[in-house]
Amino acid sequence: MTNLLVELQTEELPPKALRKLSEAFAEGVQKSLDEAHFLGEGSKTKAYGAPRRLAVHITNVRAVSPDETFRQKLVPVKVGIAADGSATPALKKKMAALGIDCPVEKLERVNDGKNEQLVYEGVRPGSELAPALQKALDYAVKHLPIPKVMTYQLADGETTVSFVRPVRYLTALFGADVVPVELFGLKAGRTTRGHRFHTHDPIEIADADSYEAAMRAAFVEPCYDARRARIETELKARAEALNATPIMPDDLLEEVSALTEWPVIYESQFEKEFLQVPEECLILTMQLNQKYFALRDAAGKLMNRFLLVSQLVAKDGGKAISEGNARVVRARLADAKFFYDQDRLTTLESRVEGLRHVVYHNKLGSQYERMLRVRAIAGAIADLIGANRAEAERAATLAKADLRTLMVGEFPELQGIMGEYYAHHDKEPDDVALAIREHYQPRYAGDALPSTPVSLAVALADKLETLVGLFGIGQLPTGEKDPFALRRHALGVLRMLIEKELHVSLPEMIDAAWAAEREVPGVTDNRPALAEFFSDRLRVMLRDRGATAQEADAILALNLAKLADIPKRLAAVQAFMALPESEALSAANKRIGNILKKVEGHVEDVIDISNLKEDAEKRLFEELSAIEPEADVLYAEGRFEEMLVLIAKLRAPVDAFFESVMVNAEDPALRANRLALLKRLYLVMNRVAEIARLAK
Repeated sequence: MTNLLVELQTEELPPKALRKLSEAFAEGVQKSLDEAHFLGEGSKTKAYGAPRRLAVHITNVRAVSPDETFRQKLVPVKVGIAADGSATPALKKKMAALGIDCPVEKLERVNDGKNEQLVYEGVRPGSELAPALQKALDYAVKHLPIPKVMTYQLADGETTVSFVRPVRYLTALFGADVVPVELFGLKAGRTTRGHRFHTHDPIEIADADSYEAAMRAAFVEPCYDARRARIETELKARAEALNATPIMPDDLLEEVSALTEWPVIYESQFEKEFLQVPEECLILTMQLNQKYFALRDAAGKLMNRFLLVSQLVAKDGGKAISEGNARVVRARLADAKFFYDQDRLTTLESRVEGLRHVVYHNKLGSQYERMLRVRAIAGAIADLIGANRAEAERAATLAKADLRTLMVGEFPELQGIMGEYYAHHDKEPDDVALAIREHYQPRYAGDALPSTPVSLAVALADKLETLVGLFGIGQLPTGEKDPFALRRHALGVLRMLIEKELHVSLPEMIDAAWAAEREVPGVTDNRPALAEFFSDRLRVMLRDRGATAQEADAILALNLAKLADIPKRLAAVQAFMALPESEALSAANKRIGNILKKVEGHVEDVIDISNLKEDAEKRLFEELSAIEPEADVLYAEGRFEEMLVLIAKLRAPVDAFFESVMVNAEDPALRANRLALLKRLYLVMNRVAEIARLAK
């Protein structure tokens, strides 16, 4: 055994797909070889991905796969053996097709339950690496997650092939030996190309293990993660020398890692006058258009300097590169400043009318019509959560106005953000301006929530209008498809209610949204389906927070309208499950529930003390009566965990009751009294969660 290297040297690969392409290529080759038994014990696979190459290095690869014992069922005995004991033509044909040469008398006879079958047991000799690697390469390139296929002609000028990008060199080395495989009209060798600017002649790879060193000598860092780590380290070091901190979003680091084969960090700058533009505009311009890394000074303020990642080792120390990029960014920032200056010449309020010309949904009207609905919902929710109604309605009116600005037209990612800046410029109240920015929150899992009551009112209204409206026209998510991000909107609503501890009824808020939506032609009342949708999302949220299926069911079974205390209920249920009494009480609770369900007619609420005959029922009544007042106080104060611990003290009297008391007594009065006792017990036990659902 020795190590294997395969490289496809290509034209520039799509940067946003490079990591997945490199990982999938390596995985495809490794999987195919492993299934063919070419990988030895402890074999390790390393993927390489750079702008102009995909490669994989695999250790402990066999030159020849091991011989393999196999058993092959042939034909039934009555079909394969003639009367004289010789092989029939049918058996001979079957064995010839399988390449089996064996005397009839050496074939096994195995009864499969229906017929006696002829079975051959033999040894399949191992195969050489080249055919297996050819198969592995064919498999790997076929299963690559290629975002867009490119079709190109081979060197013969006639053959057309399709791949993510044209392949120029194929390298396949088993140790120091070339493996004779072919791909895209290329025969494998040991030749490849290095850096496109710093090297000019093809280079040769001596053996599989010298690949990394050879590529680095040719100014190529082939390892994706090593290249990214180098970029991140050097960005921090260069920024530290400037007493600054680089802004390094993960997606930008990923992209520049996929754009450069030999990353080199340079510094550049722009005129200070551009710092008058909101920093979000400057940062977004630098990141999206130029792939630059903005810098903050020690005080956290944006600097007029930035770092850039090149793949050129400049002879002048990067002076020309720095000056060239300064010229480029100057033009970009000048555009941003122009947009900002022009936008401030017109108030947000005057732009609201223009929303009539912005389509929201062909069945739900324009953004202006939607704004009217969101405003009505925001006002209603503001009353429910104690926010300033006038400010909530004002923020809802202006929330989408920045869609009509030049800046948001150029950078849609800035919607809401620019609205806040323009609202401050227009002297709108601070809470109104902040709500314009924050009403989009949370935008994704883990995103910050709106920070003020006014912002919460508008954010809730915005999401509920979307949910009620789209459910009303039948645009429900299906499977993995959710084009309007309704799952994200629902989770956002739930997060706001729970994490901001808003003691407000979710059904009441949905009703407020429906009141605004019901006038839209073609929208039907689909609130029951939306309520079920919220329940499903809440179940997902609880599971994400560590709840078991039983614990989530126990809480959701209560159909709570107010969700703010759900985390405390979950914590209480989980603590209860850890108690030794929990299993018996859950089972008893389930039994009580089943008994009460089978009762025909009404179960009385009042217990007749004089009609408690058995000692066990008297004891249960006394202990239940003793803990009820304290349980009521604990529940009212939201001390759910303490309440369930208190209720756990009822285990002994509950067990004794079911051991010695006949609930369905023949005496109607006695039966009714015992049912009333169980009903009272059931109500006390199931206020925090439906305990019966915790039973195993």
